[in-house]
Amino acid sequence: MGLSDGIRFFAATDVGRVRDHNEDNYLVDMKLALFIVCDGMGGHAAGEVASALAVRTVHEEVRKQRQIVEDYDAGAKGAAAVSVREVLNLLEFSVQRACARIHEEAAADNTKRGMGTTLSAVLFIGNKGFIAHVGDSRIYMMRDGRVQQLTEDHTVFNELIKRGKLSREQIEKVAHKNAITRAVGVYERVEVDTLAVEVLPGDLFIACSDGMHGYVDTNDELAKLIGQFKPEEQAQALIDYANGKGGKDNITAIIVRIEANEADLHRARKLSAKREILAKMALFSRLSERELLRVMQIAEIREYEPGAAIMKEGDKGDELFIVLSGKVSVIRGEAVLTQLGPGEHVGEMALIRSVPRSASVIADIPSELVAIKRGDFFDILRREHELAIKFLWQFLGVLADRLDQTSRDLKTAKEESQIEDITNEIFPEIDDDSPTGPQQRI
Repeated sequence: MGLSDGIRFFAATDVGRVRDHNEDNYLVDMKLALFIVCDGMGGHAAGEVASALAVRTVHEEVRKQRQIVEDYDAGAKGAAAVSVREVLNLLEFSVQRACARIHEEAAADNTKRGMGTTLSAVLFIGNKGFIAHVGDSRIYMMRDGRVQQLTEDHTVFNELIKRGKLSREQIEKVAHKNAITRAVGVYERVEVDTLAVEVLPGDLFIACSDGMHGYVDTNDELAKLIGQFKPEEQAQALIDYANGKGGKDNITAIIVRIEANEADLHRARKLSAKREILAKMALFSRLSERELLRVMQIAEIREYEPGAAIMKEGDKGDELFIVLSGKVSVIRGEAVLTQLGPGEHVGEMALIRSVPRSASVIADIPSELVAIKRGDFFDILRREHELAIKFLWQFLGVLADRLDQTSRDLKTAKEESQIEDITNEIFPEIDDDSPTGPQQRI
């Protein structure tokens, strides 16, 4: 269902060159368009039990809630309407159920105590891919020959990098730097990363365990490696590459390819334009590619006809607007304050607090605008602490620039008000008591 008719997949797993059994597990359900990779850990083959239980539980829970998937896919309205957040909540709940079941299994069997697993899952519905992730398996997306890592490794190494306390060279010397900081099943609950990305024809997704990506240093290196093979050869090629580099761990790779469709070219153009404009904005210019995807998932494109009101003076506002195409006027009372074109934005204060709009914004010509709601944005900031810090820092910069501009405007106005009035020297007047009255100015 959903995108499944336009999806091709290729999957492979291998024990590697060193291990004597495979603790990786993966799942492909083409009817649901659900793909999962898990890498188990624990003694006495407990890792294999954990990964298998995680795959099975997540699959079962998503199937139980199939109606949510179908309603989202159908674009149901009214009471049946399903939001992006609800689909992500479904995935997160499914992972939490898997976490609880693995933990219960370990508690009941001392030989399995402490077992756990990584989990990286992607569910395709309509034109979106919904991701749930825990641990250091990964999901990549390859678009137009360029690879992006969509998930974030939950490892000691990555945490130290994020905190910026040590250089990469120093971190390389840290013992247990590759230790996982989050896993499904070690505790009763786990923090789950979720993400929704817009999917385009021609996109290629790679879900893999660290036994594969551990041998690839950069995204560009992975793109080059993938590009050397036909789609049906790519999964096995990744397995062979990792084994050729030593195969120290189990290796699993799933390749998911979204088939090209000419009808989606217009949507691809809009998505590309949205990304470029957001990346150039001062508010978002310092975000990483993955963080920018977080913002893009809540950025909605709206179309306005000439004369349509985008916002009205005095109304409570909760949205930031960015002009994607066209031209709009900012109006206070009857006065046009300014006009905005592509890449310019208005209403950014609405992302921070709810205050009445200080002006109206009207479309001058057919226009497309990107809208970001405060509630959706705050939800991301609560979940993404590093992104929150970057945004708030950039927001302070924008406010400082606005304050500087206001100070300059006030200074100019003050200077103009203090200019000496020399009108009488230019246009001398005769005595007002003169019979002919004041001399007429020419």
